[in-house]
Amino acid sequence: MEIKVLGTGCARCNKLEQNVINALAEMGVAVGVEKVTDLNKITDYGVMMTPGLVINGKVKVSGRVPDKEEIKKLINEERS
Repeated sequence: MEIKVLGTGCARCNKLEQNVINALAEMGVAVGVEKVTDLNKITDYGVMMTPGLVINGKVKVSGRVPDKEEIKKLINEERS
């Protein structure tokens, strides 16, 4: 599984990254979280508003910070 947080380092981007890390820890899933800060790479995903969450190459969230429960649901969808 591949998880990426897209963002330039703003407070919302950092919050999303922390929520993802906390969700993974609560689920007992050992997956690295890559932070993508390069604007060109972010726009390559079609994300125009950060933060963005990409799981297995698919943009799951853009322009908002989902809570841990939503992140867990998105991760489980990609695991099945």
